[in-house]
Amino acid sequence: MAKDVEVQEQGEYSAKDYHDPPPAPLFDPEELTQWSLYRALIAEFIATLLFLYVTVLTIIGYKRQTDANVGGTECDGVGILGIAWAFGGMIFILVYCTAGISGGHINPAVTFGLFLGRKVSLIRALLYMVAQCAGAICGTGLAKGFQKAYYNRYGGGANSVADGYNKGTALGAEIIGTFVLVYTVFSATDPKRNARDSHVPVLAPLPIGFAVFMVHLATIPVTGTGINPARSFGAAVIYNDEKIWDDQWIFWVGPIVGAAVAAFYHQYILRAAAIKALGSFRSNA
Repeated sequence: MAKDVEVQEQGEYSAKDYHDPPPAPLFDPEELTQWSLYRALIAEFIATLLFLYVTVLTIIGYKRQTDANVGGTECDGVGILGIAWAFGGMIFILVYCTAGISGGHINPAVTFGLFLGRKVSLIRALLYMVAQCAGAICGTGLAKGFQKAYYNRYGGGANSVADGYNKGTALGAEIIGTFVLVYTVFSATDPKRNARDSHVPVLAPLPIGFAVFMVHLATIPVTGTGINPARSFGAAVIYNDEKIWDDQWIFWVGPIVGAAVAAFYHQYILRAAAIKALGSFRSNA
């Protein structure tokens, strides 16, 4: 059965059509001596900084324009649709700019999912997460520095469970939203898909950006949409509100669980990695 699956796949897509890169080592000390690692960390830091700066100011600007106390109305500003576009558009831009340098993760949940899929090593994954969180803090701090009064008045773009929703609902929204994102990342960067659909000139950052956009439309009313622990953590550190910190665990547990499920689903069900591994084991026995 396992051999039939493998033979069938090899028949449809020959080895010349695509090449799966070897799994990343769990721990590779030599990475610490390579400039490419530190260049990638700088790229992740700057990309996450820019991501938070633009998106947080978009949220604050929208709340300022719709504030009835200063003459705003619900029809003013970019609206929820515009906020979703800001997040999705920035991810598209930044993934496009950094994909060839760091892989364009810009999200600890994406990094964690790719680590589980053996796409990055443990040491690279941990350093990426640190760089992303540091970039998020600096990006949010920069936004506050430019518009401190509005930042404090309109919540600083920080994530929390919205009124009328319980924490279970918020956690579920974060899990499913992150699943959609990480599943899209795996699919968009799958070398087998790229070979099969080579006649369709679709940039990988485009579906990833659209995934972020669509998830924001669904979950902004519930949690403000996290699906990115660095984004939620950076805003929480700078805004530093008790309610924000009480809900912070949701924006770590949800994305981590969603990323893990997406990695398992793509690698071991859609790509049948477990069946291939079993078939290879039997053939060598």
